[in-house]
Amino acid sequence: MAATGSEKQGTKAFYVSTPIYYVNDAPHLGHAYTTVAGDVLTRWHRQRGEKVWYLTGTDEHGQKIMRTAEANDVTPQAWCDKLVEEAWKPLWQHLNIANDDFIRTTQKRHTDRVQEFVQDLYDKDEIYKGGYEGPYCVGCEEFKLPGDLIEAEDGTKLCPVHKKPVEILKEENYFFKLSEYGPKLLEFYEANPGFIQPESARNEVVNFVKQGLEDLSISRSTFDWGIPVPWDSEHVIYVWIDALLNYATAVGYNENPEKFAETFPANVHLIGKDILRFHAVIWPAMLMAQGLPVPGRIAANGWLMVGGEKMSKSNLTGIKPQDLTSHFGVDAYRWYFLRAIAFGQDGSFSWEDFSARYTSELANDYGNLASRVAAMVGKYFGGELPAATADGDAEKAVHEGLAKAVAVADAKIGEELDFQGGILAIFDFVKQVNGYITEQEPWKVAKDESAEGQARLATILYTAAESLRAVAVLLNPIMPETSQSLWDSLGAEPTLGALATQPVQNAAQWGQLPAGATVTKGAILFPRLEDPKKD
Repeated sequence: MAATGSEKQGTKAFYVSTPIYYVNDAPHLGHAYTTVAGDVLTRWHRQRGEKVWYLTGTDEHGQKIMRTAEANDVTPQAWCDKLVEEAWKPLWQHLNIANDDFIRTTQKRHTDRVQEFVQDLYDKDEIYKGGYEGPYCVGCEEFKLPGDLIEAEDGTKLCPVHKKPVEILKEENYFFKLSEYGPKLLEFYEANPGFIQPESARNEVVNFVKQGLEDLSISRSTFDWGIPVPWDSEHVIYVWIDALLNYATAVGYNENPEKFAETFPANVHLIGKDILRFHAVIWPAMLMAQGLPVPGRIAANGWLMVGGEKMSKSNLTGIKPQDLTSHFGVDAYRWYFLRAIAFGQDGSFSWEDFSARYTSELANDYGNLASRVAAMVGKYFGGELPAATADGDAEKAVHEGLAKAVAVADAKIGEELDFQGGILAIFDFVKQVNGYITEQEPWKVAKDESAEGQARLATILYTAAESLRAVAVLLNPIMPETSQSLWDSLGAEPTLGALATQPVQNAAQWGQLPAGATVTKGAILFPRLEDPKKD
């Protein structure tokens, strides 16, 4: 997405990242949920006129990738290349993800910098050689604590995430002195209570660190698919150390000091709650050890559930986003999950709930409003937007309702990451405008051919159209395609300029849509759903 002229050059970018995703399989709804959330957040800040950097990418090293590649009779690199180019990148393009960069951990710009980072820690005596024996989940690529495991009926110890047996590893590895950073982390959490969100996630991390941290194994020696430890080629760097460093290597760590200074650290790391400890404990400790600034916020979203189980390929509940976009459309897809699920909490997906919300809120409330207003401007004023000359209390209420919607949405989405709350504020205003039209009955007012009657009719329709102008601006970060269609139908461009340049925080400034604009009834924004059971 191109930078707008209103961005403040030379200032630190509002930097948002997603997790980098394992390429052991194609992406599912859970991956897309986090990535769409990041896209909405960064688009919102772009429309505030801010300089923004949005990073996503893929995690391509580790034992899980190696085994998946072997099972498919290809090299790990060939497997990663295929999945990235045929599944991951095309999906982000399909979902209108406007990322500024896509980092792959097999790229030289990453691998060289990871080796330098780890070498620096080794030279600072933050890393030592030792032995490790304990449970390891290949699916999580994580060393597990005995207390983290669950027990099967036969007594087998299972990973609580994948519900599969853990492997017992016994290796001579290199260790990072994580245990020394417990007090520093607790002090940091205390001084920065908003660092980990939601509060339940923060409490989990604080309690975990208070129990005492163990030093972290940062290398593996039983396989070779990874970045070699620079001082010992018999070892590769533990995949999670490798992966976490993408947030630094992608923005110029040890390579482009100017870009690094203007971007790092991230303002927001969006993650799944199952990788919370890596990001809220290990990552800040690594940065502290290196003397680098800590991220602004670690925001953990909940799990998407299907049938009471976390959505995942291993649980056989992975659903392809294309299964839904082919039926509901891309914009509705982007809207639904942020509307239906409070960010930070678990949420259940069902086809029936998506269909009901689509029909009620998108098609009936929003889409029908846009169609009615365009049709009435066309019918009564030949498609030329009239001027409002007879404002009264009803219009004042609409102005106030819009001001409230903008203020709430800007705070909820832009600051609090409460996407659901922001979307609800916008759609409460949509409902208010629908109610305004119902109460004012422009179809009846149109029968009054007096100057007063026509002025009143013009005011009603201008008020409705100007309201839609603001709604298009507010919903553009969430539903860019339909917002652009509405923008075009209102005749807003070129008079007001491109939709993406419209500041969301200024959307409530009344009277931006000029009288005389050509209003056209375009395609239906949210068509009636076809029965998915029909061929």
